Amino acid sequence: MLGLIFTGGEGPAPEVIKRVIDNEINGARIQDALIIAADSGLNAAENARLRPDWIIGDMDSLDDSRKLDSYPKESVIRHKHDKDFTDTELAFLLAREKGCAEIWIIGGGGGRIDHLFGIKSMFERDDFPARWITSVDDIFCVDAGSGEQGLKNSFIFSAKKNASIAVFPLGEGPWEAKSAGLKWRLDSVKWSRGFFGLSNVAVDGNFSITALKGRFMAITPL
Repeated sequence: MLGLIFTGGEGPAPEVIKRVIDNEINGARIQDALIIAADSGLNAAENARLRPDWIIGDMDSLDDSRKLDSYPKESVIRHKHDKDFTDTELAFLLAREKGCAEIWIIGGGGGRIDHLFGIKSMFERDDFPARWITSVDDIFCVDAGSGEQGLKNSFIFSAKKNASIAVFPLGEGPWEAKSAGLKWRLDSVKWSRGFFGLSNVAVDGNFSITALKGRFMAITPL
């Protein structure tokens, strides 16, 4: 099952959310996914005319707490403000608990840099999301592992001609990747912790990235 986590911060426009989900939900449709709103992510979900199955968080950034009244009490999980996990992390753990093999984070762009780094750090862990969609970026995990988290070791992307692409290694490594369609191929890159590839170019728009060892974050334009 696919889990969609809507979180606070800058996310895609409602019409973009619908298009991405309808076109790329692995052949299924939105009603086949589990939707979780992390605190103010409820606003983004409702703006996209989606009704979350679960709402979780301390609710300190929700614009109007009366919105919760229209949901069953058992689907709203409140946490104290002083807690060990962010609302997005709590939503991720809930998605795993409910059986989601593949999890996307929608939102979380812009705003506070610590929140941005917090979401990025989730992709470094042994249990990690598959995709992160902000207002401007579509970010994928490309993983050489077994695919237990709904991931793939190879992606074929379609972007605008000369679109800017960035690639970061994730996890503990070692890392090895290959690519096609990028101006600077990844095949000969000697990856190490802290190394990254910025401002690569999708020359003709279409390109592919394959993880041969380790896990990578591919940042593409939304």
